[in-house]
Amino acid sequence: MKLSFYICANDCPMLKKATINDLAKELNVTASTISRALNDNPRISDETKRLVKEAAKRAGYRLNGVASALRSGRTYTIGVIVPTADRSFFSSIVRGIEDITNKTGYNLMICQSNDSNKSEIEDINALLRAQVDGIVLSLAKETSDYRHFEDLRERGVPLVLFDRVTYKAGISTVTVDDYRGAYKATEHLIEQGCRRIATFMGEHPHINIYKERFRGFKDALSDYGVPLYEEYVHKSSLGIDGGREGAAMLWALPQPPEAIFCQSDFSALGAMQYLKSQNLRIPQDVALVGFANEPFTEFIEPALTTVDQHPIDMGQTVAKLFLEQLEADDASVLNKNITLNADLVVRQSSLFGKT
Repeated sequence: MKLSFYICANDCPMLKKATINDLAKELNVTASTISRALNDNPRISDETKRLVKEAAKRAGYRLNGVASALRSGRTYTIGVIVPTADRSFFSSIVRGIEDITNKTGYNLMICQSNDSNKSEIEDINALLRAQVDGIVLSLAKETSDYRHFEDLRERGVPLVLFDRVTYKAGISTVTVDDYRGAYKATEHLIEQGCRRIATFMGEHPHINIYKERFRGFKDALSDYGVPLYEEYVHKSSLGIDGGREGAAMLWALPQPPEAIFCQSDFSALGAMQYLKSQNLRIPQDVALVGFANEPFTEFIEPALTTVDQHPIDMGQTVAKLFLEQLEADDASVLNKNITLNADLVVRQSSLFGKT
């Protein structure tokens, strides 16, 4: 099911249908005086502006947003497209974006692509029909053709990609350092004494986050002289079911691994469920590390070691970059690539061999 919804920057109570003429009659001035005062025209005195705005507030009057947009050339609305709305990671990014946009008078119009390239394109077109001032977006897993982004650039529509991005379209991006996060996670497992280390990786290798996490995993093994076993690499959707299936596959091998670096917390949760069903102890028999620091990771037993992507910080950075792009006269700002730090959060699940 496709989901679209609108977030107001402030509370949105039911408004009374007061008009400019109503305000003019109450204050015994002309309708044009009311309009100028509400638009902060310098020809109107500060005292008149104050009286008009107080009367407008009492009457529940709001400026005509469409008319204001026509005058300013802006709707003060940003389109946001996320792959799914039911993950804490993406909802936290939206919260971070809103932390900034609320202070600048912008509203958010949010869509989810359900990881469908077709839906992603439809969402972009719907947002353009709604005359948003620009779009921020995280790629659907199916997206490997970026012509719709080229079209936005040619039309002069500001665009910022975040988390799942492409660098081919020459547009601004905000990502976390997936490579360094994966490297730290794998290095940590090696430091715990693990030598047979498996990984669960995304099944869409063209997506930047999966490429970078796998590259970090491989480089850490190589740097420490730990072999990479192809049979220990499992591609899946990185959901709970994929984690269960991956763990079952690994423990059907003649020599199962000592540790699993799961490139999502949900696949780590699925692996944990399977391992417990086989009476394997975590971390005494096998160590686990996830990726994302989802809220549940702190409360499961044992608590899950994971990589924190700082999604609220990412959302705030996305919003700041978008607003910078919107205001910029210099075209060079239209192609900024910002990478944020990823931090390893060590908990019990990865302390291999310890009780």
